[in-house]
Amino acid sequence: MTRPDPLYRRHRFPAEIIAHAVWLYFRFPLSLRMVEDLLAARGVVVSHQTVRLWAEKFGRAFANEIRSRSSGRLGDKWHLVEAVVLIRGKKHWLWRAVDQNGFVLEVLVQSRRNAKAAKRLMRKLLKGQGRSPRVMITDKLRSYDSAKREIMPGVEHRSHKGLNNRAENSHQPIRRRERIMKRFKSRRHLQRFVSIHDPIANLFHIPRHDISSGHHRELRSAAMNLWAKIARA
Repeated sequence: MTRPDPLYRRHRFPAEIIAHAVWLYFRFPLSLRMVEDLLAARGVVVSHQTVRLWAEKFGRAFANEIRSRSSGRLGDKWHLVEAVVLIRGKKHWLWRAVDQNGFVLEVLVQSRRNAKAAKRLMRKLLKGQGRSPRVMITDKLRSYDSAKREIMPGVEHRSHKGLNNRAENSHQPIRRRERIMKRFKSRRHLQRFVSIHDPIANLFHIPRHDISSGHHRELRSAAMNLWAKIARA
């Protein structure tokens, strides 16, 4: 007899339903109530508050597993960018790093847009990736240059707004979710959400412009199979 996974202990719904609800919420720009309705259409009656609890508990576990599986496998060209986010009328900055293939490396919510904030992002990047990049690309913000000289002095740095479109575009999913959620409630809320959302988005990030339809279907199938394996684990 297979022993039930302790992660799902004391939950009356099976793992498949919980994992599907978490997948819906983080894979698509849906509100909690939208996920509730989609589950209800399949005969699963659960409140949006329960979906929220599942997203926080199981989403965190799934994201950590995805992050551990991708450790050291992402690109060596880092694009760093920051975007302003209004939370309760106060400006915060969402600092993000992606590689040359569009995979998110790190994301950090901070209240400042200065050299200290850039250093904190770079330290987290080095700790998370376990190595320095081959090249780092940023916009014209001078704080990056100051931080790089101290944290990664030997890394090539290209500062040009036009070269950083890949990182700028990586903010779009969060902007869409921000509208659906009618803004984030707090800095902690935003950090918690993106730290789960981005690893899951990485798993299903498949470029469409340079591969055939058949290859795309194969990659999508592999991603879904890996998701199912992670959810069962």
